[in-house]
Amino acid sequence: MNKNEYAVKAGKSSPIEYRDVIIVGAGISGIDAAYHLQKDCPEKSYIILDNQEKIGGTWSTHTYPGIRSDSDLYTFGYSWKPWGGLPIAKADEILKYLNEAVDENNIRPQIRFNSKVLDASWDSDAALWTLSVENSETGDVKTFQCNFLWMCQGYYRHSAGYMPDYPGRDDFKGPVIHPQTWPEDLDYEGKKVVVIGSGATAATLIPAMADKTGHITMLQRSPTYFSAAPNRNNVTEMLRELDVPEEWVHEITRRKILQEQKLVVERSFNEPEKLKEELLKGARHYLGEDFEMEPHFTPTYRPWRQRLAFVPDGDLFAALREGKASVVTDHIERFTENGILLKSGQELEADIIISATGFNMSVLGDVEFTVDGKALDFANCWAHRGIMFSGIPNMAWVFGYLRTSWTMRADLVSDFVCRLLKHMEEKGVRAVTPELRDEDKNMPEKPFIDDENFNSGYLKRTMHLMPKQGDKNPWIFTQDYNFEKKDIPEADLEDGTLKYA
Repeated sequence: MNKNEYAVKAGKSSPIEYRDVIIVGAGISGIDAAYHLQKDCPEKSYIILDNQEKIGGTWSTHTYPGIRSDSDLYTFGYSWKPWGGLPIAKADEILKYLNEAVDENNIRPQIRFNSKVLDASWDSDAALWTLSVENSETGDVKTFQCNFLWMCQGYYRHSAGYMPDYPGRDDFKGPVIHPQTWPEDLDYEGKKVVVIGSGATAATLIPAMADKTGHITMLQRSPTYFSAAPNRNNVTEMLRELDVPEEWVHEITRRKILQEQKLVVERSFNEPEKLKEELLKGARHYLGEDFEMEPHFTPTYRPWRQRLAFVPDGDLFAALREGKASVVTDHIERFTENGILLKSGQELEADIIISATGFNMSVLGDVEFTVDGKALDFANCWAHRGIMFSGIPNMAWVFGYLRTSWTMRADLVSDFVCRLLKHMEEKGVRAVTPELRDEDKNMPEKPFIDDENFNSGYLKRTMHLMPKQGDKNPWIFTQDYNFEKKDIPEADLEDGTLKYA
């Protein structure tokens, strides 16, 4: 089948649009994939399918007050496009950056917006993926085909966040809101607001809303670690004062931050109590000496078993110190007409309740997959470097890092996929499928993300739907950038685990 032509599927009279590669998702990962394809595999035709009406993924769909990155933009940004702003940035700044990246590299003409992938089926005889794609505006369904499918849609469902089944929810007379579906017309000026949760979203919402609300309360079941520091990078500022070229500033800052992150992660395993003391000391600096740390800011788990939320300029703690916000550590008994009754017997009055309780994971974009007519059970697959999966031909999924910026892994995956596509071209083959070798078949089955490594609720709720990993390469997914930055670029494409046809 020739590139950029329309193909006709047997038994169908309507044309089917074909590309060598179809990328699903026009967020951080999809844009990165397109850039690398254009640079490393310019002979490959491609399109990007995205369910939204504009690029950006999370940064486009999330509109709650103050939304910002919880990773620094020097690592969250692309290696190929220097970031010139503050380390932590708001959504509008990130969207501006992404739009520049798309237009500077002429990627936008390849994006099909309002395009929801309903199902994808693989045909080994034709070496083709066939996708049913619904136009979310018109409801029309169109068929696309490709040789290689690149899933870059992220790992959570954009349509709705995770909302617990709160007892008595219908009794509450005010609105109950999840930040992921924020109402445009919500008036919270002078209102009593309770935010349930203490992760990055709550840490963003509370200081952003505190000046307008009558009072805002963070209700947490258990404490969270926060890393509080000024929103600046001393190395970056020094380099710019010396008129170092911006590309160098970006790369040096990036490496410095990655080195610091590596040290923090190592300390979270090797000396967790010392690291805990330092994190609490940082919070104390912004909260003031008189603020009661117990039980609100003293978690029982070791740092980094859950995501470590960064608080730029300590703004969350400043709102607490100034009395505009407060924190309560307790369990919910039930919602009442006027607020929330806690297990302790205290009732929190509220006009508005915000459930900042995380998101629902979307496994492979909630697309229905079949391989040669058989429905895919993703949980039965083995993860091949956490990029490809046993028994699934010609497909890669970008699942980023949980402790380091998502983009760092998206870059590594892009390099791997492009190298694999070129290798297939050189071999004259059309299909590649990860398969266990004989020596791999006695591996212990381990979860895709080890609970002892990282145990956030959104992962624990969905891990039974995810593929498994083993105890030897390439069937491991370490979540360790410092290991993978060497392992993935040097991956042996002829080690017997990739079957070509």
